[in-house]
Amino acid sequence: MDKIIAYCTFVCKNCPVYIATQTDDNELRKKIAQKYATEFNSDIKPDMINCNGCKSNKIIFFYCNQCKIRLCCIEKGIDNCAYCDDYICDDKLKPMLDVSPNVKISLDEIRKNR
Repeated sequence: MDKIIAYCTFVCKNCPVYIATQTDDNELRKKIAQKYATEFNSDIKPDMINCNGCKSNKIIFFYCNQCKIRLCCIEKGIDNCAYCDDYICDDKLKPMLDVSPNVKISLDEIRKNR
């Protein structure tokens, strides 16, 4: 699997939904669906566990398809939040950074080297 970096800088190859899709692992899809259904109090079924990465034009996990960060980057035509003039925006990126501090480390590194 190639290293695919999401708009928020998550590495898609580390995502269980992406892994289940790329390996066509239905047992993993069932486990992920059960976990996410409980975690997000949603009706998530195994057939919803499919994704080729958020930059894919084809199969995108329903949650990622609605991601504010993804939609914003597409609208602005940027590769990820590190290239945004509004870095760090309060309405989209900051809530993610509050729960995923590693994302900020990745974005800061990209900003430093762009």
